[in-house]
Amino acid sequence: MTDIKKADTIIDCLLKNSPNLIFGLKEGEVVEARLLKRTPKAAFFDLGKFGTGIIYRQEIFNAKEIFKNLKENDPVSAKVVLIENEDGYVELSLSEAGRQKIWQKLKEFEEKGEEIKIKIIAANSGGLIAEIEGIKAFLPVSQLSTEHYPRVNNGSKEKILEELKKFVEQELAVKVIDLNPRNNKLIVSEKEISRQDINDSLSKYNVGDIIDGIISGVASFGAFIRFTDNPQIEGLVHISELSHKLIENPKEIVKIDDNVKVKIVEIKDGRVNLSLKSLQPNPWDKVKEKYKADQEINGTITKFNPFGAFVALDPEIQGIIHISEFNGNVEEMKNRLELEKSYVFRIDSVKPEEKRIILKLRPVK
Repeated sequence: MTDIKKADTIIDCLLKNSPNLIFGLKEGEVVEARLLKRTPKAAFFDLGKFGTGIIYRQEIFNAKEIFKNLKENDPVSAKVVLIENEDGYVELSLSEAGRQKIWQKLKEFEEKGEEIKIKIIAANSGGLIAEIEGIKAFLPVSQLSTEHYPRVNNGSKEKILEELKKFVEQELAVKVIDLNPRNNKLIVSEKEISRQDINDSLSKYNVGDIIDGIISGVASFGAFIRFTDNPQIEGLVHISELSHKLIENPKEIVKIDDNVKVKIVEIKDGRVNLSLKSLQPNPWDKVKEKYKADQEINGTITKFNPFGAFVALDPEIQGIIHISEFNGNVEEMKNRLELEKSYVFRIDSVKPEEKRIILKLRPVK
């Protein structure tokens, strides 16, 4: 076979199997096109060295806002849908090209950490929904700023939704933190705007520092505290760090606008965890001076759970009587004990290091 015939064979093969290699086009890429002619059924575009592009009726409808002001010979961005369709044209999409450009711009915002403004159009219990140039964006509750985070007791989804609905029609400044064009996923964060400032401010504090604060919110899981000397910083005192005694609701210990002193127990990823009980005398340190094994003592039933019943022995110390004392039967336990009622128990063991006093029923004499 001559060299010329070999070359012809190679070209024929490339044209048949990989036309994009010959024409320099790839499906999915965005190219510049100029409007040649528009008919009721199609619109034709000059693609220069790539030939002629075409858009059909449905895509004309999809891109009606683009076509509204488009005149012959006007340049426009178009996405290549097919390198060569059955009519021999390069099939294009204007609407997809526009969306692709928006996604590219959003990707640049994410990479550069640029701030953008969004308008909230809806809310659900998980967060807020906005629209950026036709693309839906989601702002999760966890990514709201400290100022806008809903302070809802007991974590009620209905009440959270009520608070979030107040933001509909409002504008918020956010940063893009995650996106995936294929899944139409766009996640934004309001918290990221102030993260750097907060991190800079937090660098002045250390674990173990004692700070003055004001209770700014109370939820079922703990209390939020705003630093008095730096109001943009807000930390959390988990319910387990509010008091040495067992509590059901943080409101038993604190209320909004209370002035408190708290200890910093952790600083991580811009979050501050605090403790109120660390600054209080620990009643368990001297519990062995007051309570001893085999001692009989009065106690009041405060709570039932599947493992037994909690018993208040004094305002700060609670013991527990195990479900095994009632043959492992919760109903039997509730039949023999009543909430808020006082009984005489025998102390089986005292374990201050575990903050635990195990009780038994007093033997019948």
